[in-house]
Amino acid sequence: MATRLTTFAKLIITMLIVGAVVLGGWFIKQSGLLNDFASTDGSTNSKPITNGKPLKGGSDDGTINVGVVTWGGYAGGQYFNEGFQANTKSRYYKDYGLKVNFKVLDDFVASRKAFENDEVHLLWCTIDAFPTESGGLSGDPQIVFQADWSRGGDAIVVRRGISSIKDLKGKKVSVAMMTPSHSFLIWLLEAAGMSIRDIKPNYVADAVKAAELFKNGEVDAAVVWSPDDESCVREIKGSKILQNTKNASHIIADGFMAKKAWIENNREDLRKLYEGWMIGASEINQSSTAKKKAAQIVGAGLNIPVEDALGAIDNVRLATHGDNMDFFGFNTNYKNQTAESLYNKMKLKYSSLGGEFKEATASAPSWRIVSNPSAVRSAQGLTGAQHRSETIKFTKATKQQETATAIATKAVSISFRSGEYKLDENAKYIIDKEFADIAKSFSNTRVRIEGNTDDVGQLSSNVILSRKRANSVADYLKSEYGMDPNRFIVVGNGPNKPVCRDKSSSCRSKNRRTDFELVGG
Repeated sequence: MATRLTTFAKLIITMLIVGAVVLGGWFIKQSGLLNDFASTDGSTNSKPITNGKPLKGGSDDGTINVGVVTWGGYAGGQYFNEGFQANTKSRYYKDYGLKVNFKVLDDFVASRKAFENDEVHLLWCTIDAFPTESGGLSGDPQIVFQADWSRGGDAIVVRRGISSIKDLKGKKVSVAMMTPSHSFLIWLLEAAGMSIRDIKPNYVADAVKAAELFKNGEVDAAVVWSPDDESCVREIKGSKILQNTKNASHIIADGFMAKKAWIENNREDLRKLYEGWMIGASEINQSSTAKKKAAQIVGAGLNIPVEDALGAIDNVRLATHGDNMDFFGFNTNYKNQTAESLYNKMKLKYSSLGGEFKEATASAPSWRIVSNPSAVRSAQGLTGAQHRSETIKFTKATKQQETATAIATKAVSISFRSGEYKLDENAKYIIDKEFADIAKSFSNTRVRIEGNTDDVGQLSSNVILSRKRANSVADYLKSEYGMDPNRFIVVGNGPNKPVCRDKSSSCRSKNRRTDFELVGG
């Protein structure tokens, strides 16, 4: 038989329930569970967030922390996020229910430490320099997507009297070891038929220090980041920017890495992060209004003037979804630089330097292990012209461009049978090995191909023959690598530009050559 509660008992129970509710509310408030996260306008929102499963040491409220540096190439994500901090105005939050926070970590060592400690879930890196660190980082880091190509943000400044890459021979050049700056220098020298061994490298910790040494007069040249290139030229009389990545357009590829376990636990949220980033990048690429807004966001986040932020964005190619599809090899018709080819080439180039460089790359895993473009492959809704990959087109060269001073010249010996101009398989192999990668890496330059012969036979016949041979090389690069026909400047010198003048067979052999020259677009 049930027992009826007295009025007093009911009062006691009611008081206990109210007390429990009040105590529980106090506990939730103190623990921070009630506040989802503060917006930039000071409000809060308790909309459920699904991007949990952080690793030890990471965010405990589901926020995706992204580590960046002072650089314009991350504007796509920062613009879509409506700022650097997680906020309720963010399109990531409104469209995907994601909280995203950008942490500026300009110190390289500190940034890697933050990644090791799971203080950031995604961290900036460059594919070219990744082989030097991929084997030494814990957590099996993998590249998840590309953010940009450097298009002027990396540069080499030189003192008065240095007018070409060849002029760097024997000169002191400060450069940050095993960084994008180092990669850029390696490619520049190779384009001129040189190597690091032809200069006197002064290795420093970062590009800021490289600029400092140049300004102090301790080196003849320095590889620096924008805006230090402009400040170097401004402060050192007679100095200039010798080259930058506006021409070396497919060398420095900024991307993001994440730990393998985090990727596996957060695949859906990584896809959403990538999609929003690509939408942001496409809008900035298409609209001057969007770019100005992005510059305001980047300027505020990096604490730099808006004008500098706008310049930083203009010094990159913000990668679209189409660019990522090309870069990670999903487009079989794409014939330019891929992530895999860049990673593998740079692993070999750094290893060939020997010593600590060889040691740094010795444990670098294969590209298949360090690559995880699952977000790129599974992205949804990224269609239309704004998401297509970049197409570099050239107009027909002017007379002035045809005779312009070369950025770099590389002589390659391509053998032809006497009187013939068609390429055999060995000649094609030499072009593939000695020049094709340079042409792909410097995609914004014109290519001048100069055919040269020895002095045996009639002058007029040799000039015609040398031009036919140069045309054969250009035709091969067009058909095999899909290069724009207007990109090429074909010259037949015959015997008129010899590298030596005696009548020996060895001298004549040297004169039977093809010179590849990179010429500013």
